[in-house]
Amino acid sequence: MAGASRILAVLGPTNTGKTHYAIERMLGYRTGIMGFPLRLLAREVYDKIVAIRGPSVVALVTGEERIVPPRAKYWICTVEAMPPGMGCDFLAIDEVQLCADPERGHVFTERLLHARGTNETLFLGADTMRGPIKALVPEVEFLRRERMSELVYGGSKKISRMPPRTAIVGFSVDNVYAIAELLKRQKGGAAVVMGALSPRTRNAQVALYQNGEVDYLVATDAIGMGLNLDIDHVAFSATSKFDGRRMRPLAPNELAQIAGRAGRGMSHGSFGVTGDASPLEPEVAEAIMEHRFTPLKKLNWRSTDLQFGSVEALIRSLESLPEDEVLVRAREADDLGALKFLSRDSGIISRTTNAQSVRLLWDVCRIPDFRGISHGEHASLIGGIFEYLHGGGVVPDDWLARQIKRIDRVDGDIDTLSKRLAFIRTWTYVSQRKNWLRDESHWRGVTRAVEDRLSDALHERLTQRFVDRRTSVLLRRLKQKEALLAEVNDKGEVTVEGEFVGRLDGFRFTPDKSAQGAEAKTLKSASLQALAPQFHLRADRFYNAPDTEIDFTEQGGLMWGDAAVGKLVAGADPLNPLVEVFVDDAAGADVAQKVERRLQHFISRKVQALFEPLINLQKDEELTGLARGFAFRLVEGLGLLPRHTVMQEVKDLDQDARGALRKHGIRFGQFTIFMPLLLKPAPTRLRLVLWSLANGVQEFPEAPPPGLVTVPAAKEAPQGYDTMSGYREAGERMIRIDMLERLADMLRSEDSRGGFEAKADMLSITGMTLEQFADLMQGLGYRAEKGERAKVKAAPEAPSEAAKEGATETEAESAEAKPEDTPVAEAAEAAPAAADAVQDTSAEPSVEGASEAAPEAAGDAPAEVEVFYTFAWGGRARQGGGNRGQRRGQGGNQSQNAEGAGGQVGQDRRGGKPRGQGRSGDRAGGKPGGRPGGKPGGKKGGRPQQQGGKTYSARPPKKEKQIDPDNPFAAALMGLKQGD
Repeated sequence: MAGASRILAVLGPTNTGKTHYAIERMLGYRTGIMGFPLRLLAREVYDKIVAIRGPSVVALVTGEERIVPPRAKYWICTVEAMPPGMGCDFLAIDEVQLCADPERGHVFTERLLHARGTNETLFLGADTMRGPIKALVPEVEFLRRERMSELVYGGSKKISRMPPRTAIVGFSVDNVYAIAELLKRQKGGAAVVMGALSPRTRNAQVALYQNGEVDYLVATDAIGMGLNLDIDHVAFSATSKFDGRRMRPLAPNELAQIAGRAGRGMSHGSFGVTGDASPLEPEVAEAIMEHRFTPLKKLNWRSTDLQFGSVEALIRSLESLPEDEVLVRAREADDLGALKFLSRDSGIISRTTNAQSVRLLWDVCRIPDFRGISHGEHASLIGGIFEYLHGGGVVPDDWLARQIKRIDRVDGDIDTLSKRLAFIRTWTYVSQRKNWLRDESHWRGVTRAVEDRLSDALHERLTQRFVDRRTSVLLRRLKQKEALLAEVNDKGEVTVEGEFVGRLDGFRFTPDKSAQGAEAKTLKSASLQALAPQFHLRADRFYNAPDTEIDFTEQGGLMWGDAAVGKLVAGADPLNPLVEVFVDDAAGADVAQKVERRLQHFISRKVQALFEPLINLQKDEELTGLARGFAFRLVEGLGLLPRHTVMQEVKDLDQDARGALRKHGIRFGQFTIFMPLLLKPAPTRLRLVLWSLANGVQEFPEAPPPGLVTVPAAKEAPQGYDTMSGYREAGERMIRIDMLERLADMLRSEDSRGGFEAKADMLSITGMTLEQFADLMQGLGYRAEKGERAKVKAAPEAPSEAAKEGATETEAESAEAKPEDTPVAEAAEAAPAAADAVQDTSAEPSVEGASEAAPEAAGDAPAEVEVFYTFAWGGRARQGGGNRGQRRGQGGNQSQNAEGAGGQVGQDRRGGKPRGQGRSGDRAGGKPGGRPGGKPGGKKGGRPQQQGGKTYSARPPKKEKQIDPDNPFAAALMGLKQGD
């Protein structure tokens, strides 16, 4: 037992700085090791030394945790986990009075007898250990340290009258929970500290108390082992506890160990009782205050000279009696009980045939029973581990993974999570053992991660159950009349003094709905008081925010990120909407005005940017007369006008006026007068909002998805929605305005009187099936005749030039610019189907020729049948909501019947001219062989039939237009005319 190093016993009551003294001594040496009674305390000291010397030279070794850097110089361990034979310069054992503990005392006694540093050894503990240490370690020196503050007895107090910074001690889980529940109702909550908690959970709970979030701590006697807390008063809720075998009263020195946690450093402390605990006897209270206790006479001991020849020999050596009268054989510990249980298993005994196998069995039996289950269940578990390890094997990864997977769950209540934590500690211990697993470092990481998750979940449950931090903090601050500190995170969650109180959506505060009654009033009062400066800070940040952070919704809302800060309301004209802000009255008028100004700037700039062509048109002072009036109409229509609504205005515009308007990007289409730039998704989205505001629409219609040529017709949408969304309704679908103009250009070359079939280009640009295209054409005023024929592969046909990108607008506009093409535009005004523009076309559709040849190509084989449609002008279009729900095939009946009866052709329902009018040369007398003002009659779905030798002229001779002498090309035109 003798050693060459200096051996010093530093004894005294609590709060004497013994542990701090030992840390200073150890850091004065090159290497050192310290043993502590609790994993929690070891972790606390480890963190302190890491803060001083850094993590690269400090190791932490406990039964369930191992952090060992390659250059470790200072080792912090639990007493049981101290590596033997380290040979460090310095060694210290803390709380050495635990040598008398009936369960773990033999471990501390073994360290007292045999653990030494090469230069210095310190034993830290209570003064009651002076006699046994002197008897067992004759060469020891003693150093007495006095308490740095006074400790006084405060008697009995009710829990409701406990002063702040009080720790209430209970000796059972049920007792601790009951006290914590009471403190939550009366004081706002309490932190909970128990020995069964993991260091992570314990530290999180202690942080609640240390940071002042709660003023009370409810704990078991685990706080008596050196845990340094800022406690002013310790109250015992009981003075007896169950020691594992029986209920027994606590000895005065045990009470003193716990009461001594009150008062740290130079701060005085007090202790007392509460609840059902009887007041302390005067002599007991006086002994605690004066630190006078009965000296210890006996220390628990168990032999370390173990015999591994057989299991029976090992048990005998563990039960051998001590030779020194100061020592007493320790009662049977869990590891010895497990060994005895397994010694009755014949399968286990058959495997322990040599010293190596017996030593392995003993190592396995030393796995602590963290779970606290029956001896039989624990022994069965470790017996299975032994069978895996026997013969040089390892614990199988898949088996261990299954055990851990069952534990790795964070659902459940406090008790469930506590049990899982105890279970994972078993596997953490197993992963710390050398050569028990194939990849020890991997499983250490896995078990540590599971323990951390469970620890965090347990801390959360404890806090939810026992702490009402919000109420306690806010009430305390309001009573003290202190300024409350509010914070708002990026999700809009508002915290006052760190407590969640509600959400700030833009500039409107919504209190937490979980608060009820008086708590809700307190919550709102404190929140609005604390949020006053936040409203101004947020308003400044919003005012300086870029436009990219602000947006409008399709219902006219104004958003700042995800927060609604206002809405648009109708202004004096559609292009100048006003804003209505969403700001709480508590924010003040200054905040509301600043938000309103910023939103008005935003929407004004947005309108200016997206409707720049339209605003430039509005501001053009060079437009005069009819051109200026037409520009005003286009501005009123937000850049889109159905042509039939401005037929007369279009006719009245001369070429100079049209040219001036075209400079602003205006396109005079056959169906719509529009600005192509305003058909883009962004202007369309804003146009629908502005149009809805101006027309008082209750529920704003949404813009169609961008990029689609056709979309389903919105049957319930307000009148005019299709135009404002950049589409024209035709049948069951709406077609985009610009693509409709391209389709109209393709229809120029078709025989709209005799009938034609759809070309591939027509279907391609609309993206429709033949059935859908037929419905579309009927919606535009055509008859669609369905037929069937033998399918013949047609020869490939060159794509129509009209389908090429960029050709459409030039053709449409040139049709208006040339005098001879003027009837095309007028026909479009009367029936926007692009039909009258092609009346002089006599080419047969190529598909018809193919159909005639089908029987010959087919031969005797059965022909494959295909469906086709023949389209002919019907003279009446289903338009823009006027004829919604009209059945397919009804489009041209009135026109056809009018021909035979000599009746008048029906009017376009949008107010256009009579459908079926010819070109300008035909307006007075109609066309030969046809009805007045209509198209020539013909066989339904086919070309006009010839009768005898008669021939028909498509129209009377066109009156020749005189050449303008002021035209700079007059001479050239005259020369060409004469050449003809």
